[in-house]
Amino acid sequence: MDAINLMVDEHKYIKRMLAVIRKACINIMNGMEIDFKDFEDMIDFVRNYADKHHHGKEEKLLFNRMVDEIKGAAEKVVNFGMLVEHDLGRNYIKQLEESLKKVKQGDKDAKVDVIANAISYTHLLHKHIDTEDNVVYQLAKRELSNETLNKVTNECEKFEEEMSREGIQEKYIKMLEKLEKKYQ
Repeated sequence: MDAINLMVDEHKYIKRMLAVIRKACINIMNGMEIDFKDFEDMIDFVRNYADKHHHGKEEKLLFNRMVDEIKGAAEKVVNFGMLVEHDLGRNYIKQLEESLKKVKQGDKDAKVDVIANAISYTHLLHKHIDTEDNVVYQLAKRELSNETLNKVTNECEKFEEEMSREGIQEKYIKMLEKLEKKYQ
């Protein structure tokens, strides 16, 4: 396993969920009722697969090493780019959840906030993923020592094994596939 290649592969699952979220929003715009359970699952996927599982590895295993070892450009792109965007994404999801609660409580106008926050999240993440895949990860591969890259990979392997024992990857990939079938 190569940790950076794994993170790129995880982006593919995340982008597939972004497509589901977008389609669910288009359905709302076309007059369909909000399926609150589906949005709960989308939020669960984002919080626990995209953020906790994937972003957690970036933040705990890769980004800190980039800042410490590469400095300069890595500090800027990580601290003032990637980490800020992680937090911005978390805020969009929090606002999405609050908007869904308002709709459940009868505030029909909050549907626009559901769509706005969900679509803002998808736009942010598409740009974010592109930057990570084509800039941040390439910088890490080019500038981090082989020793550091091997440490990141070893720690990532241990983390993945633990998450696999808990069924995390399987749970969220199945959830994604189920939602994709509904929101084709």
